[in-house]
Amino acid sequence: MRSWVILLSVLIVCGSAVAQEDKKTDDLKPADPDTGESTVQETTLGLLPNPFEKQGVRFAVTYIGEILGNPSGGAKQSAVYEHRINFAVDADFEKLVGLKQVTFHANVFQIDGGGLSRGALFNFLDVSGIEALPTTRLYEAWFEKKWGEKIALRAGQLAADTEFMTSKYTDVFTNASLGWPAGLSLNLPGGGPSPPLAAMGARLRADLGDNLSFLTAVFDGNAAGPGTDDPQLRDRYGVNFRVNDPPLALYEAQLQWNAKKGDPGLDGKLKLGGWRHFGRFTDLRFDTAGLSLADPASSGTAAGHSGDYGLYAVFEQKLYRVGNDDDRGIGVFARASYGPPDRNPIDLYADGGLEFIGLSDARPHDKFGIAAAYAHVSPRAQALDRDFRSINGPRWPLRTSEELLTAVYQYEVQAGLTLQPNVQFIRHPGGGTTDPLGMSPGKHLKNATVVGLRSVIKF
Repeated sequence: MRSWVILLSVLIVCGSAVAQEDKKTDDLKPADPDTGESTVQETTLGLLPNPFEKQGVRFAVTYIGEILGNPSGGAKQSAVYEHRINFAVDADFEKLVGLKQVTFHANVFQIDGGGLSRGALFNFLDVSGIEALPTTRLYEAWFEKKWGEKIALRAGQLAADTEFMTSKYTDVFTNASLGWPAGLSLNLPGGGPSPPLAAMGARLRADLGDNLSFLTAVFDGNAAGPGTDDPQLRDRYGVNFRVNDPPLALYEAQLQWNAKKGDPGLDGKLKLGGWRHFGRFTDLRFDTAGLSLADPASSGTAAGHSGDYGLYAVFEQKLYRVGNDDDRGIGVFARASYGPPDRNPIDLYADGGLEFIGLSDARPHDKFGIAAAYAHVSPRAQALDRDFRSINGPRWPLRTSEELLTAVYQYEVQAGLTLQPNVQFIRHPGGGTTDPLGMSPGKHLKNATVVGLRSVIKF
């Protein structure tokens, strides 16, 4: 708890110390958890009544439904239909009750359907960003105070995936790791503060100039709380509101160029950041006596490590702009992260790709993206696999890495309604593990091809 107080105090002090300047982007607005589009300014069908909008209260409803199937690979061939409805409310307290530059945001998920990664593929890089156990769950609920348009302090139940280690050129992709990367989701307790589990915390954003921004946040380090079962079951309805777990801190510096509207040059951004978790983490190979966990003489209790951390970098650059339209063109992105291999299942992660936005005047809002991702199993985990193989024979799996190649097209049927056919190829599902269903004993999971169609409706 003491670590929480210290980190939160630092955020508040920093938030009061930076000068105010006019902000030229909408980075401070609440974002849709999938598309990244502002829930305040998003394009919709216009069907949802908003009778209190002039009073500062706005409602938003987004339906995401998709069908996914793997005609080849994984543990078995399967097809699923899953959906998530996002009910969101945004309130401007300056309009509502006269509190200047204070806003509130909350959203609730209604989740249903199966999960292809969970039920058939058993891979690291979940093929859908909406895959989750069926439930109705409170996701985010936070207040934000701004000082001018350059400083914003947000507190409540928060998500990190819309602000940290992000690239605007990943918004078209449906694979979960191209949103919140596996280098974070597989290493942090409960997957970290990202769909479907947000966490109690506070976030400070400071724009120090036209070209430099800084973000830092502190979260409860385990939104679901301790346990060995699925974190989504331990926090089934999103109302645990835990604050006593060892905290998770994130930080990120952003350097951008040609960022203003009307700048003649092509805009780009470099982000350097990291995270630090203050909890206890288990060793991936050795027990408390220094024996391999595969050793028959081992106690079976893994050695512990105090805390964990990771570092990451993000690069994005517009390569081509359509006329004077800053939103249309071609952009490239690349991301990479590192975590200590003795306590993180994924020590190295990288992804990158291209997004083509509105290249045709006839289809100015259509998008096409192609990307690749790589998740490397840490050397310490691989060493444990070799230990088990020396005891149990060559059929014991030796995990190495998982790779993803995906392509997505987003077709705007009309404002507020899009369709996204997509294809994904997954090499070495689970890093090269054996079939967990026992359908092919001793054999590795086969490389998988996944095809899908997502529909997004903003009412």
